[in-house]
Parts: sequence; structure tokens; C-alpha cells
Amino acid sequence: MKAILKKAILSTVILTGFTFYAQNRTLDNYRQPDKNGINVFESEKSTSSSFDGVKVRIGGSSTLQFQSIENENSGAIPLAEIGSNFNLATANLDLDVALYDGVRMHLRTYLSSRHHNEPYVKGGYFQIDKLDFVSEGFLENFMKHATIKVGHMENNYGDAHFRRSDNAQTIFNPFVGNLIMDSFTTEVGAELYYKADNGFLGMVGFSNGKLNQNVKKSSEGTTGGAAFLAKLGYDKQITDDIRFRLTGSLYNTGYAQNVYLYSADRAGSRYYSIMQDATATSDNFRSGRFDPGFKNKITAVMINPFIKYGGLEFFGTVELTSGKSSSEVDRRNTEQYAAEALYRFGQEEKFYLGTRYNTVSSELITGDDITMDRFQLGAGWFMTKNILMKAEYVVQNYNDYPVGNLLEDGKFNGFTLEAAISF
Repeated sequence: MKAILKKAILSTVILTGFTFYAQNRTLDNYRQPDKNGINVFESEKSTSSSFDGVKVRIGGSSTLQFQSIENENSGAIPLAEIGSNFNLATANLDLDVALYDGVRMHLRTYLSSRHHNEPYVKGGYFQIDKLDFVSEGFLENFMKHATIKVGHMENNYGDAHFRRSDNAQTIFNPFVGNLIMDSFTTEVGAELYYKADNGFLGMVGFSNGKLNQNVKKSSEGTTGGAAFLAKLGYDKQITDDIRFRLTGSLYNTGYAQNVYLYSADRAGSRYYSIMQDATATSDNFRSGRFDPGFKNKITAVMINPFIKYGGLEFFGTVELTSGKSSSEVDRRNTEQYAAEALYRFGQEEKFYLGTRYNTVSSELITGDDITMDRFQLGAGWFMTKNILMKAEYVVQNYNDYPVGNLLEDGKFNGFTLEAAISF
């Protein structure tokens, strides 16, 4: 009965989505989920309004992937053997609702993901661009530049999360994999944005620092802690051909029960079943990524330059983070650097070629200093603004891991193809 009910609900949603698709689906201050959303970071800020009543936009995304990757290590611990075939197709369902003039809701559900067998909600939020629901024209001059977001939502730490694959929403990522140290989390909180006309932007936010929400008290006698977020930057279309953006971001916690800044993505890595213990009984859904194991008192800083000149595009990441696990006394440090260069060409930039180099160095909880590096070579073709075909060659090396560790002399390399649909 439960399965029948789920299928009935899903069928109703899909059919309803087709009905809405035939209507005007544009929303104010909204990042389009298709090709038009490429190189969009925070949603645009405009005082113009198209609101004429409650509007529901039903959208989604689906990605199918073929993987042909080989892996190896020192052999001290045997790796699970992998071959070439299709991976599990992933799917998202998005609900975006204009509730009032300047008030919008977003909700994302993972219908199919690598880690969970059943659909589950990633998160959602309210976005407020006007306060007319308080009284018409309330703080109008301030709200011409300000945006408020409140919810259990993806934290706006750094700019890399705007270009990453979010389960089936892979159309914004020109490559297949995300960064080695993937800073992404969803927490209950609020963020205040301010965008000046001259290109400067700022954001301050707070969250409860928790991925899994509950009211249970810890051994310290509290139900949780808090995380502080901030971003300061400049984003300007300088000429018709040149756009420049530079931001610096901060994520900082004092006490928190269990911070998941680098392990919160329940959808899992885009590289499947690599670097796994042959005797393991379950899948390491974060394979290919690195989590420094910081669970308390984290301080993380990310700097992201972005330059686009015609079809040429550069995006960089410098991330410096420190913290400790609940059992540690002293803090440890981790550094991540990434640089990607793309060339988009053809009519309406339908094609692109690109490369990314990513490296991480960290002190493990064991005291060992290790490094990892990844090289990616990618290409893509937008068949339509909603359909992207992309290919990637990847090679990743694990260096200086201690003797007897699964990742000692580890390496994986090979090709991956992805077909992404987003609407």
C-alpha cells in the first residue's frame, strides 16, 4: 500500500508539472535551473515584480552516468575490483513557489540518490526580497539592495558550491566530480545579503551548526551550538566581454555537537565504488573525497576569484581550514587549492573544453601529513538549454599515506560520461 501511494503521489506531481510547464514559469530573483543559470552565484536582485498571485513552479533534474575508471593502491589492503558500466541514475524534484510579492519558497527533494534508497528532502528556504507583507513600502530603500533567506538550507559558504553537482542537478558543473574536499552542508539558519549598485556584495548569517536536526542534549548538556557565516566580495560586468568576481567567505563554529561541513552531502560522490576495501560490506558513498574529520571548533576561509573574458573562463579556490575532532585537544590544519580554466564556444556557447587541477594537504588525526591531487579534463555539449552531454578524464593520486592504510600509494584514473537534464 505504501509503495502504491508513493507512485500515485509521484505520478500526480509529474502530471501537474507538465501542466505548469506549458504556462509562464519565470520567477523573480530566481536562478534558472538550465543553461541560463551557468555562472550565476547568489540569485539576482531586482526591484521589478511579476507577481500576480501564488505561482507554483515544478521542476527537476535527472543525470545518467557511464563510468570506466581503474583504481590501485600498495596492495596492503586489497581494493574492491571495479569495471565499466552505468551507475545509478539520479533525480531531483524542485518546488519553487511565489507566495507573495517579494516572497518565494524553494524545496528540493532527492528522488533517487546514491546514498538513500528512498526519496528524502534535501532542504528548503524562504527568500524575502520585499517586506510589503509587513506593510506596503516597509523598509523599501533598504530592501532594494537586501535579501533575506531563512530555512533548513544549503549554507552560502564560498562560491564553489554554486558550481558543484547537487545529486542530479549537474548542469552547473562543467566537470563530473566536485572538489576533493567538498565543503557543502545544510543547516537551519538565516542569511542577510546586501548588493550595492557598484558591484560590492556582503552576507552575514547564522545557523545552528547541525546537519541532523533533533532536540537531544549532548554530554555537555546542550542541544547544539551555532555557526557564523560571512561573505564579502565584488562582482561586476566591467565591459560586454569582461566579468570579474572576487569573494572571501568565512564559516566558524565555537562548540557544536557534530559539524559536517565536509561530509554533509548525503547524495554521495560522483565517482562510484572507487578506493574501497574489498572486504567492506557497504558502499563508501563518499569515495574519492576527503574529510579532514573536523567535528568541533571549525574555522574555514575560502577565497574564490572568477574571471570571464569572452568565451574564456577561470575559477579558482583557495581554502584554509582548521579544527579538531571531539577526542582531540589540539587543532589541525588543512589546505585546499583548485584552479579551473574553460573555453566556451559555438553559437550561444553551446560547447566547452576545460581542465581543473585540485590539491589538498592535511594533517590526519594520526599525526601523518598527507597530500592528494586530482587532474580533470572535461568537455561538454548543450544539446538544448535543458540537456547537457559531458565527458571527463580524471586521475587522482594519494600521497604520503601511512603504511598499511587503504589509500597507501592510492590512485584512480579513467573516463566518465554524463547526460544531464534540468528544467
